[in-house]
Amino acid sequence: MARPLRIQYEGAFYHVTSRGNERRAIFKADRDREKFLSYLESAHERYGAIIHVYCLMDNHYHLLLETPRGNLSEILHHVNGAYTTYFNLKRQRSGHLFQGRYRAILVEKDAYCQELSRYIHLNPLRAGMVRDLREHRWSSYLDYVGLKRVSWLETGSILGYFGAEERRAQRGYRDYVEEVNWAELRNPMTGVFASSVLGSDRFINQAREWAKALTGENDRDIPVLKKLKERPSLEEIKRAVEDIVGSGHPLFEKFCIYVSHRYGGFSLKEIGTFYNIQGPAVSQTSRRFQKAIMEEPAFKKLLGQIAKRVGLLNVET
Repeated sequence: MARPLRIQYEGAFYHVTSRGNERRAIFKADRDREKFLSYLESAHERYGAIIHVYCLMDNHYHLLLETPRGNLSEILHHVNGAYTTYFNLKRQRSGHLFQGRYRAILVEKDAYCQELSRYIHLNPLRAGMVRDLREHRWSSYLDYVGLKRVSWLETGSILGYFGAEERRAQRGYRDYVEEVNWAELRNPMTGVFASSVLGSDRFINQAREWAKALTGENDRDIPVLKKLKERPSLEEIKRAVEDIVGSGHPLFEKFCIYVSHRYGGFSLKEIGTFYNIQGPAVSQTSRRFQKAIMEEPAFKKLLGQIAKRVGLLNVET
């Protein structure tokens, strides 16, 4: 089995998830949730973790966090380990509470933090736990819309994208989350490459170099590094679409842009430069074409063939 890639450096930004063993509940009472949040607070105080977003479900949790000290493993060992000890003592049980190791995806912060925060905050609504996100007490959403304030939670970085004035930014963020078009909403994690990194082509190449520097090993020694190296380029995606769809197809370029944007991990600027269009046009084209794919089975079939050709295994078909 390939060794998991754990890239740690000062200032790294991660999406972290951890599930209950055998998908069992890890939170059975409000006191459990309160205790878990206390460990996030102590992780902030003791280990310098910057917690941007959290959401506690029944059998798992989500975090967006930053590590100024480059100590992700130490932070998660503290949080999961302390909570497991508490949970086991309270219920007179022993053994593992969480299913294996946590999953940590290294994320290009500026490119994905808004989208990831929205996707995480929407979890309780998507799961049918609540009808209104403001009913769910156990996520950072209430802090983002100004209904509560937790001292150890960092909301300013993401709210800053919605305006300099706090109240205005909170209203903007609320609209961004609550007025989402569900038909167009995608899981941003489908763009994760090699089960380890979410970001632009340049960011993924940087991640590969960081991992090599940290391990002192080459691509052949670590399967995940080899996979990062094999990430398809924009030109390779275009050739695959040409082979499957044909350059004369009226939707040829839309297929290229959609695959590159939704699953290739490229930034809007990178795709726009390649196809000689503006970044916002890339986003709009991708969003509109997603509707066409959802409505037309033949397009989904073509998408699957393209994904297989270039080795994008995260494509949902």
